Formats: sequence, structure tokens, C-alpha cells
Amino acid sequence: MARVIQTPTKRTPPREAVRKTLSTRRLQELIEEATIDAYDESEQRVGFFTMLEDQLAVPFTTDILGAPVRVERVSLSDAGDLVAICRRGRHRQPISLLNLPLPSPPPAGWEWIEAYRRWARGWR
Repeated sequence: MARVIQTPTKRTPPREAVRKTLSTRRLQELIEEATIDAYDESEQRVGFFTMLEDQLAVPFTTDILGAPVRVERVSLSDAGDLVAICRRGRHRQPISLLNLPLPSPPPAGWEWIEAYRRWARGWR
């Protein structure tokens, strides 16, 4: 019986793994730019909101729980958190930027979401 030898095939990474990455230095630069004139955490959050409003290309489409949604804009919630306003059909829902999956390729300005995530997780 002849033995069949299989050569390894190149695997395509999942969509989330294709996303670009930022260096620690670049993340720190973005955080400093967003928070430079802020005196407290609330003002720092508003600094990120301003940068996201100016820099993030919306609308864009991403998947949430396997369903495509359209991210229409970024907003500040009543609790002061940054959220993406997502729409699917007639339904609209805010999703925390900390939990928002980014599409591959990500939209222009995606690095501000990553900087906000790093800042929000306690790296200031």
C-alpha cells in the first residue's frame, strides 16, 4: 500500500486576526493626543469622542453575533461610555466600543478605537 504524503497548506487566518496592529509607542501617541487638554477622566473620554468623530470613517459594516450590522456613528452614552450606534434593518442599538468587533479590513480611523480601548483598560 502506497503512503500518501500531504504537504502543509497555507491557512487563512480568521477575519479578526487579519486586522492591523499598532505599536505600543503609536498607541501612546494617540492616547496623549486625545487627552492632552483633559483634566479628568470624563474630559479624557470626551477627547476620544472628538477624535473618533473626526477620524473614524462611518458608516461601515461589521458582524455582531454572526449578523451583519451597519455602524452609523459613535456616541457618548448617558453613562459617559463611548458606544457605536449600530443598525440592522429597523433595529438600532448602541454597542460599547470596548466590545465592538472590527471588520477586516478595518475602516479608516480604526486606530482611535484601539487607542480608546487601551486607555479604557487602565493604561494612561
